[in-house]
Amino acid sequence: MTRRIAILGATGSIGKSTLDLVERNPDRFEVVAVTAATNVEALADIVRRTGARLAAIADESRYTDLAELLVGTNCRAAAGEPALAAAATVDAELIIAAIVGCAGLPAVIAAVEAGKTVALANKEALVTAGALMTAAARNSGATLLPIDSEHNAIFQCLAGNNIQDVSRLILTASGGPFRTASAAAIEGATPAQAVAHPNWSMGAKISVDSATLMNKGLELIEAHFLFGLPSEQIDVLIHPQSVIHSMVEFVDGSTLAQLGSPDMRIPIAYALAWPERMPTPAQRLDLASLERLDFEVPDLDRFPALGLARDALEAGGAAPIVLNAANEVAVAGFLAGHIRFPTILHVVEEALGASKFAVPRSIGDVLEIDRVTRASAQAMMKASCS
Repeated sequence: MTRRIAILGATGSIGKSTLDLVERNPDRFEVVAVTAATNVEALADIVRRTGARLAAIADESRYTDLAELLVGTNCRAAAGEPALAAAATVDAELIIAAIVGCAGLPAVIAAVEAGKTVALANKEALVTAGALMTAAARNSGATLLPIDSEHNAIFQCLAGNNIQDVSRLILTASGGPFRTASAAAIEGATPAQAVAHPNWSMGAKISVDSATLMNKGLELIEAHFLFGLPSEQIDVLIHPQSVIHSMVEFVDGSTLAQLGSPDMRIPIAYALAWPERMPTPAQRLDLASLERLDFEVPDLDRFPALGLARDALEAGGAAPIVLNAANEVAVAGFLAGHIRFPTILHVVEEALGASKFAVPRSIGDVLEIDRVTRASAQAMMKASCS
């Protein structure tokens, strides 16, 4: 049976990897809707390749360009936030949620409230609105499938097991480019050094998050909302080979791990085919050639981001929103050369300390807290440079 899918964020890296898998299996999947932020040319090309019937562009000023590019197809062009929500609630069995940042929140919550099966690659959906998303899923019967490699690994390890039998979740981290660097070297890190990830090919922002270990802090918050375990049952372990993507330790002393090459098509394929599996072109592991797998406890003195993220999770309410927003602003400032590497976390810590927000009750509340925090973080960043 053909599975109908919608891809929110079809022109990004997750979208491209999804399309690679879909186009290798044309009898198994049908793409019915696709979205993008501004790239109408790439979106129109995807429509012509897949036969999608709805194409939504977030930037309303690009609607006419998109409509002209779709002349001669059977695809309807649409634009703006309502169009993204329409794509998220289209008649499909699976919604791939890969819109980057808080811009994807309204569409993701629309899909969840509609009771869809949603494959989440949008980290911000659970980091900033985890309580709202999971409550909406319980009310609607929606299913959340993780695409992040670490959470997908945990999801695979939990298959056939009860969450009550879990003693802890263990998220693995590569350690990033500064795993063995001294505190002095980290303090003087340049943007070029920070984005030089040793194992994964990623965008600049997430590469910097890997360098600070903030990415693992954000994943810790995600894991809490995805699997319902408290902070004290979620650990992080440095694993420089990036072969084990995460582990689950059970109450009987057993530990299950998911291993694979660092290829995002593996977790995407698991979500696409779930509860079955499908073939991928990902490189197979040659365990004999690996010779060893190393593990280290994170150094919270050199990488304080993990502690800040755990504090935000345990504080709850608006704290994870503030953490995420301040970090995004500070990382952008670092990449632009406006602040030094250590200032990223100074800004985040200051923003968390200054936060007086009430608990968000809606996605609108989340977006407003995000907006105000970004403005405050910009001011803090400028003050640190003066």
